[in-house]
Amino acid sequence: MKVVRFAFRPEVVRIRLQDLVLSKEMPSRARKHPKYRQIAASLASVGMIEPLVVFPTEGKYRVLDGNKRLDIYIQQKAEYADCILATADEAYNYNRRVNYLSTIGEHQMILRALRHNTAETIAGALAVDVATIQRKRNLLDGICSEAIEVLKDRRVSPKAFPVLRKMKPVRQLAAAQMMVASNKYSEKLALALLAGTSDEMLVNLQRSTRSKTLTNDQRARLVAETDSLLQNTKAVEASYGEDALTLSVCCRYMQKLLDNKTLSSYLQAKHASVLAELQSIVGSFREELGEATPPVG
Repeated sequence: MKVVRFAFRPEVVRIRLQDLVLSKEMPSRARKHPKYRQIAASLASVGMIEPLVVFPTEGKYRVLDGNKRLDIYIQQKAEYADCILATADEAYNYNRRVNYLSTIGEHQMILRALRHNTAETIAGALAVDVATIQRKRNLLDGICSEAIEVLKDRRVSPKAFPVLRKMKPVRQLAAAQMMVASNKYSEKLALALLAGTSDEMLVNLQRSTRSKTLTNDQRARLVAETDSLLQNTKAVEASYGEDALTLSVCCRYMQKLLDNKTLSSYLQAKHASVLAELQSIVGSFREELGEATPPVG
């Protein structure tokens, strides 16, 4: 039976601020950043929702995650902070396990908050203007449910959604799938996909959204090439699982070969560049899986 090692202790503990140590100094310019001010406003309004993550060391507790929150508490002259005790002194391991809130997730959070609070109250808690809360509330207006499902866990630029809104549902879904395949969720990519969308796939034909430097023939070629790209993307997605499995088997077999000291020594002596390339490929694969790469030779 495989033993599962927990990264944190399950209970939340209250620790005196004088016993907490910042893992890195907070520069004064960081306190002027909008994100810092938002966190400060949120702490002042609703208190600490997400505890600090700390690791005990030499009678103190080093902060692995939550330096900004701790610095704000220090500035506010608080006495205690809620903390979670990590079982390893590695901020990297903690950050790997963080699920950052997606853009759609943030929109849904705003909707839930609006059930019990006014937009003005939420804006005050987050140190933003009311118009920002209203934009987040209306983020998915005109976006089809299929596209929302594809993008729900992605950190999409909020400016990309007004662009997607100009497309019909079928095209929105294709554009969302293209974003996921390319792992890019910017407004620029959305605008590029909009430029390559045929007139019949637009909600309203607005030439102002198109490049005025393109001729009709150039625009037709752009539409055709964009459609071809989307089709190729779907073809790649269809074969991705099988290709990934093949790559996994090949890399693990290659690792076993490189673990052979006789073979690795020979390659090091006769074909050092080949050995370095193989190590790089296997190392990249294991890093993608979050595994440690064993030493070779």
